[in-house]
Amino acid sequence: MRVFRGFHHPGIASACALTIGNFDGVHRGHQAMLALLTNEARHRGLPSCVLSFEPHPRDFFARRAGQPELAPARIATLRDKLTELERCGIDQAVVLRFDQRLATQSPQAFVDEVLVRGLGARYVLVGDDFCYGARRAGNYETLDAAGEAAGFDVARMLSYEVHGLRVSSSAVREALAAGDMEHAATLLGRPYSISGHVLHGRKLGRDLGFRTLNLRFDHPKPAAMGIFVVRVHGLADQPLPGVASLGVRPTVEDAGRVLLETHCLEWPLGPDAGYGRRISVELLHKLHDERRYPSLEALRAGIAQDEADARAWFAAHPAP
Repeated sequence: MRVFRGFHHPGIASACALTIGNFDGVHRGHQAMLALLTNEARHRGLPSCVLSFEPHPRDFFARRAGQPELAPARIATLRDKLTELERCGIDQAVVLRFDQRLATQSPQAFVDEVLVRGLGARYVLVGDDFCYGARRAGNYETLDAAGEAAGFDVARMLSYEVHGLRVSSSAVREALAAGDMEHAATLLGRPYSISGHVLHGRKLGRDLGFRTLNLRFDHPKPAAMGIFVVRVHGLADQPLPGVASLGVRPTVEDAGRVLLETHCLEWPLGPDAGYGRRISVELLHKLHDERRYPSLEALRAGIAQDEADARAWFAAHPAP
């Protein structure tokens, strides 16, 4: 999959079958839409293209209003979103910066400048709640009329349901916030995971007797936070069991920087190995929320208990 920041690049396709959205989490509803898009693109002899936005438009409006707490929690990092789009067979992803200019663009200007001249859309697939343009003035009906005038087809996909419940990014966020990792996996079609390159940290875990692999979550408001039983991919031939903390480390830092710190129950690496490796960590079961311990000794005891609880969970849930 080719990825472009904006559409003013010589390598971008001159025409495409397109869908538009934030695709946070790339859940099962997204996957169904992407399957429909790739099928339509193949029949039309066009590359499939996803147009997405960074930051999330609601992030932008929350910051502009001086109320960052109104921004939605983020399910996936941009890297993980693009990885899932590629797994779904998308040929091209265009990430458009959502800024003041885009926020105030009229629906017709969005169609003319972005869809027609920027991306060469020949077919546009949207969801049933799709809106676009300043003040969300554009919708499926206006897009369909604009497409007829400009020469591209427009289609709409209705909601995707699992067990009678609509699958949406909001539903995934609610499941993750509640620590219901099983329901989140049902909505996503896979275990919830976070990936990235292992970073150097403060080496505090090593001092406490629990080495960790540190990944940065590049958003201040992750959809899931707490202590989790996890499975780690990318370090050995088989995934490794572990326990992880996702959050701001209130006992030792609490600086607002979100880290995923993972301790493998079976440590496969040397004392300094792992840095720079790309790993993926599946969050399988939530043990508890983050806790602020009164001392490092209390923190060490807490981590030891988390490790014991993770081992007990794996014993009760053997891998198939």
